[in-house]
Amino acid sequence: MLQHGGAKILPVIPQLIIPIKEALNTRNHQIVCRTVKVLQWLVKSTDLVGEALVPYYRHILPILNIFCTRNINSGDGIEYSQRRQENIGDLIEQTLNLMEKYGGEGAFNYIKYMVPTYESCQLNHGV
Repeated sequence: MLQHGGAKILPVIPQLIIPIKEALNTRNHQIVCRTVKVLQWLVKSTDLVGEALVPYYRHILPILNIFCTRNINSGDGIEYSQRRQENIGDLIEQTLNLMEKYGGEGAFNYIKYMVPTYESCQLNHGV
């Protein structure tokens, strides 16, 4: 759907929120990583999808806030999950950056309210 949906994605955004929220609420590492990757793809899929998601941030962001600081610190060791893009803290940081970038003017303020530790990826965010 995301690859070939185009303009057909926008009208079904409300129906996607509950399954996304339920997947994130499992708190299962693999499921959360896959869901966050799908969320990234959804935000970038077509014009206005990022802005259409902003009203639903209150459903999605609280769970991302829980996981956003869960980066694996292996010291000098090698962390192989980075190559597979399964380091959940990095994935969530990338997702929040995409949500800010594609979410329009108010996206940063909404993200910052729901995820207080978030730092803007854009220099002039109006705050």
